[in-house]
Amino acid sequence: MGLLVDGVWRDEQQGQRAPTGRFLRPTTHFRNWVTEDGSPGPTGTGGFEAARGRYHLYVALACPWAHRTVIMRRLKGLEDTVSMSVVEPLYGPHGWRFGESPGTIADSVNGASELAEIYLRADPRYSGRVSVPVLWDKERATIVNNESSEIIRMFNGAFGRFTNERTDYYPAQLRAEIDRVNGFVYENINNGVYRAGFATSQEAYEEAFRALFAALDDIEQRLSRQRYLAGREITEADWRLFTTLVRFDAVYYSHFKCNLRRIIDYPNLSNYLRDLYQQPGIAATVNMDHIKRHYYGSQRNVNPTGIVPLGPQLDFLAPHDRDRFGG
Repeated sequence: MGLLVDGVWRDEQQGQRAPTGRFLRPTTHFRNWVTEDGSPGPTGTGGFEAARGRYHLYVALACPWAHRTVIMRRLKGLEDTVSMSVVEPLYGPHGWRFGESPGTIADSVNGASELAEIYLRADPRYSGRVSVPVLWDKERATIVNNESSEIIRMFNGAFGRFTNERTDYYPAQLRAEIDRVNGFVYENINNGVYRAGFATSQEAYEEAFRALFAALDDIEQRLSRQRYLAGREITEADWRLFTTLVRFDAVYYSHFKCNLRRIIDYPNLSNYLRDLYQQPGIAATVNMDHIKRHYYGSQRNVNPTGIVPLGPQLDFLAPHDRDRFGG
């Protein structure tokens, strides 16, 4: 997939790999925050007050980063407060695009045919990747934020007046531990599978591969002692890991050559994955057809034929043993 440079599409991978063959994830560009009263958030400027119907979320069900935001929107009961569009699983000529495939939702706000149009509406000279998720402000006709980790915190904390869901997935007493776990999981697992899959040298691949499985071993041990990553209760850290785990055996194991072990081979991780999948409303956010078609069909630099495998057989509804920890 290419990118926009000064508002013009270019078919290239500019800035995504170091000379050593290591994959480098570009930073996100739009970093404003929706807050309860419109005051500035941790980054960016103010003026984005939480309101029913003001904001629109653009996502791909295939993308783990966007999937986080879909989950938090569901968990916090914000479906009637923040509207949503879902792009096609397969890239078009300019990356993510809108269509009519099962599971997609057209752009009811801007009437765009491609996500790149949304970025250019916000900044006609935009340079960078056209990524999901995107949180759009209908009132100011601009992108608020395109960083998933920040959007989920907005959904968790800014829209309390518009929902009866009171669970706090980033509680104050656990924030230091959640941040520590998030940093470890992001570097070695969330982004680690991409660092392995998009590596263009043997050294870079092996480095990412070893770090990935060392981290999975570490999390496996952590989950032998407690039900969730930060203790007895589900937090954002669990949902950030979940979106990688649920894709692992179907995609990352084979497509990204992360094939030392599957998640099903880890007793604690596999039971933990099923526990999260079986939480109310979560199964409906997982679209394995979109996930497999996107990775195998769109990432032709990794899978040149575009053939989408029919397997593996996955059963996320099988019983789990995590109730032994309580919670």
